[in-house]
Amino acid sequence: MGWVLGSDIGGTFTDIVLAGPSGEWTSVKQLTTPEAPERAVIAGAQRAIEQAGVDPREIARVVHGTTLATNAVIERRGARAAFVTTAGFGDLLHIGRNARVEEDRYDLHFTAAPAPLSRSLVFEVNERMDARGAPVRELSPEHARDIAAQVERQAPESVAVCFLHAYANPAHEEQMATALEASLPGTRIVLSSRVHPELREFDRACTTLFTAEVAPLMARYLAQLESDLRALGITAPLQVMESSGGVMAASVAAERAVATLESGGAAGVMAAARFARHHGLERAISLDMGGTTVKAGVIHEGQPRLARELHVGGKGSFGGRRAGTGMPVKTPTVDIAELGAGGGSIAWIDPEGLLQVGPRSAGAAPGPACYGQGGDQPTVTDANLILGYLDPERFGSGQLVLDLEAARRALADQVAGPLGISIERAAVGVHEAANASLASAIHVVTVQRGLDPRTHTLVSFGGAGPMHMAGVADRFGILRGVVPPRAGVAAAIGMQGSDLQAELGRSVLMRPEELTLEEARDRFHALEVAALQRMGLPAPPPDLEVERIADVRFEGQAHEFQVPLTGLDAAGLDGLDTAFRQRYVEAYGVASEGRLEYAALRVRLRVPVTAPPLPRAPRGESPVARTHRTAHFGDSPHEAAVFDRSTLPAGGRVDGPAIIEGEVETLVVPPGWCAEVDPAGSLLLERLG
Repeated sequence: MGWVLGSDIGGTFTDIVLAGPSGEWTSVKQLTTPEAPERAVIAGAQRAIEQAGVDPREIARVVHGTTLATNAVIERRGARAAFVTTAGFGDLLHIGRNARVEEDRYDLHFTAAPAPLSRSLVFEVNERMDARGAPVRELSPEHARDIAAQVERQAPESVAVCFLHAYANPAHEEQMATALEASLPGTRIVLSSRVHPELREFDRACTTLFTAEVAPLMARYLAQLESDLRALGITAPLQVMESSGGVMAASVAAERAVATLESGGAAGVMAAARFARHHGLERAISLDMGGTTVKAGVIHEGQPRLARELHVGGKGSFGGRRAGTGMPVKTPTVDIAELGAGGGSIAWIDPEGLLQVGPRSAGAAPGPACYGQGGDQPTVTDANLILGYLDPERFGSGQLVLDLEAARRALADQVAGPLGISIERAAVGVHEAANASLASAIHVVTVQRGLDPRTHTLVSFGGAGPMHMAGVADRFGILRGVVPPRAGVAAAIGMQGSDLQAELGRSVLMRPEELTLEEARDRFHALEVAALQRMGLPAPPPDLEVERIADVRFEGQAHEFQVPLTGLDAAGLDGLDTAFRQRYVEAYGVASEGRLEYAALRVRLRVPVTAPPLPRAPRGESPVARTHRTAHFGDSPHEAAVFDRSTLPAGGRVDGPAIIEGEVETLVVPPGWCAEVDPAGSLLLERLG
């Protein structure tokens, strides 16, 4: 199988894991270099290769997760894109679909988010298709050339073309693309009929525009990363983690750039899913807390829950339908809630005198005050250092020596002083406020989905996650938790075992009797060919797995359920009716009657990979504390035993209050909790009594 290199770029740290065919693992945390993210990847990869003593040519696969697309969309730093649409729809992106949510409902001075691009970059075209794909107004070649000339004068880096009902008939979009390519040679042209050939205009428009904005950046970035990897001696193919929990070839990542919006978050959930399967957990909650964000997801029977869309740029990133939280992007994604509440999140006092944490982050530069890099804002990491949870000499693989006095000054000046409380009490408040943010992310993917968190096991990772794990579990009444080995770099571990995959759907709007078996086979075959192209594969490999799905609803309804076909035969098509009605009863408790409609057909392709084996915990006697230090739990200081995770034997047990320091993460075991070590080195946290 060879060695596998996984790299995950976070807002504060870039995580690198080098895994070998016999269970060898080397993990590295490298400060992220926001101005050129590939530098941190290369520096971390070089450190990992040297520590493992591996010839770079022995690396068989490189899997990469990046925040490039996310940052470009949220911060509006993508390529300068023009938007070409049907006449009468030029204001589509400006009108949007915004709604007031959460505290915005009561804000008398509420200001809606700005439109995603200037109106001067929007061009309307005299053409029209109806919902069945029949031309209503033909697009003349002369008009197409005239529009292309107008676009050329704006000198965009890319052009998004989104015509009304192009999912039903892409002919006009293809005609417009030809004219644009003639006027703007070398400029990337993105068509909605290729990116997302499905109905709902606003969603399709946003997805197409964001692809156009991110694709040029992604192409340049991956080209540079591949070049730097080659210079390091790594000749293995580069794959990119995508939001759905799979990976794709770097060669197609630019065309599918929006599919990477939650690549790091999805990788973390896939890591949690792997460990949930390993521990036989039927229901688990994934909680990933890094330096900048917290991400939560749900795993049932070893698989993450999936959503068909992602909302970005609002209060956070959310899978599924969550009106008002940002702009919709139609791409399969792990159902995830992401908020700005990481270790680097800044603590501040709002105008009402209340303590707040995040969403602003100190990031990697200058970072928290305790990093000693010029930062003077108090953060969650500063609070955890003051509480005694972190060892100043052993943070981030020893890459940084933390400055306790700088942390105390920052918290005293900006939190404790204004509130008139002690520094320690302020640190407890910051820690608990961070716990509340983590809990709100879990609430989105459990309670708001009709799930009871108490029936789940919490799988926590990221450099900061295990420090907050018990406090978050207490908020929900969760009694058990798992901290995987190398929890601080779990996302990089998750992507190493993720399969190569792609999904593609196309709207059809047909009644069941209209979809004959012959037509179904033709339509699914066309989708499979296009999906293979999305995977960068010229032909189906022998181990290709194909799942065929129909989006089914009652006539007159706006939303649908995805129903897998049991087979591409008469029995498979006939079974869609029964399967849909059963799914409807499970969701709504009502056995409705009515005629069905197929809204879309889709395929999901997967090429399995073999994940590197998990490591094994050492055998030995009972755990022995390395040292003791004072740690605060609530308002009470305790003498906590401090253990080195690498020395804990399989079967060993640690009772709280205790602190278990890993190479890239720290687990806090409060009083009333205990942690046991399983054979793979996972820490199983459990509430006593």
